[in-house]
Amino acid sequence: MELLIASSSVADTGIGCWDLESGAEQLRYKSCASPPHGLACVGQRFLASSQLREQPSASSGSILYWSWSKPQVEVKSLPAEPIKPIAANSHGTYIAGGGQSGDIYMWEVASGRLLKKWHAHYRAVTCLVFSEDGSFLISGSEDGCVRIWSLLTVFEECESQRASHLYLHSFTGHTLRITDIVIGYGGVSATIVSASEDRTCKVWSLLKGRLLRNIVFPSVIDAIALDPAEHVFYAGSRDGSIYIAALNAESPSTSSYGMHIIGSLSDHSKAVTCLAYSTGDLLISGSEDGMVRVWDPITHNIVHMFRLAKGPVNNILVVRRPLYLNLGSFSNPHTSSRRHGSQLPPPLDKYVTSADEDVDKKGVIRLPSLYNAPRDASYISHRTIENHIKELQQQGSSAATEMEVERLKRECNRTLQMVQQWKKMYENLHEFCVNELLDGDQVDGSKQNVV
Repeated sequence: MELLIASSSVADTGIGCWDLESGAEQLRYKSCASPPHGLACVGQRFLASSQLREQPSASSGSILYWSWSKPQVEVKSLPAEPIKPIAANSHGTYIAGGGQSGDIYMWEVASGRLLKKWHAHYRAVTCLVFSEDGSFLISGSEDGCVRIWSLLTVFEECESQRASHLYLHSFTGHTLRITDIVIGYGGVSATIVSASEDRTCKVWSLLKGRLLRNIVFPSVIDAIALDPAEHVFYAGSRDGSIYIAALNAESPSTSSYGMHIIGSLSDHSKAVTCLAYSTGDLLISGSEDGMVRVWDPITHNIVHMFRLAKGPVNNILVVRRPLYLNLGSFSNPHTSSRRHGSQLPPPLDKYVTSADEDVDKKGVIRLPSLYNAPRDASYISHRTIENHIKELQQQGSSAATEMEVERLKRECNRTLQMVQQWKKMYENLHEFCVNELLDGDQVDGSKQNVV
């Protein structure tokens, strides 16, 4: 079962949450005014949204957090600078945020620690997206550039010092601001699609690092969504239409709309601002008219319509319903929390204002930690585990403490081994790609010599 989550830039509207199958509204989260790409679901555990006021003050931005079961904001964090786009990897391990300065921030969810901050673009970051396996982060900017970041290179100090730049690829084909980015499945062989205010969408190869296709649209595209089969992608435009564009060369190449555009959906009275695709083969669109529409992409019929706000719908997420959610507690706000308390996660901890000793000494705000449960090495860095071991050792010696320290040391070793495996896989992949490119150049050179 899936939930449809949508947010608006209008503060009084908040975040709407509906059951995608029945169309019933589940909960309205309060006090949210999110910018485009400023809403994220973190590991199916809580919602996070950046908040950005129009004032030019550097302290005018914030990030708000909601647990699933409560409509009120539980945590408010004040980052070092205004953050617009945020993204979380599929496991809820990391949250990335894009700054107005062009910097990217990476926080570890379990500890709330700022792991890394680096200068990614010359102008403000406009969108961020993780690859499905979480090994790559893709960013877009007002400078028209799309960059691919390997997290192994970003986090590994030796790799960072050895490389002339941190990014794996830098795509500079767009001439204006990047409005949206999506990445397909397939790991390193995935396809990336980017949209820009220059009225084009460009299809890129992550493996080869080059442009595969350039598609010009009748209007500016602000939102894109991939068909799960990756035969087509949907492009939401400012003229109110959702264009259907072909990804594969075998698809029809011409239509009345232009090269590679094979059809359109049209019902919005204003610009289409956001798109998402559900696992149930439904396309969801949001618009400046305040409406969210659920489409059957085969018949082009509208399955559901939801009114979110008088203002624009800025973000749409489709998430699997967390197992601990109880429908009764959503539909009836007076339901006792004690009755369903065992099915809900613990509340978010209060945010902490403190300096981060590894990254930035000025005003770094730690993210909230959701659980007080034993730390799981599958999603926590070895540095966090080492710090936890030091804290336990400082508390004094006891049988329980020594057992916990030994357990954490074993988990730390497993984490380090996993990092080494990832590093080896990355080096093998890099060597393979270089060899493929060199072999291709040799073949092209041989052909020229023959001619």
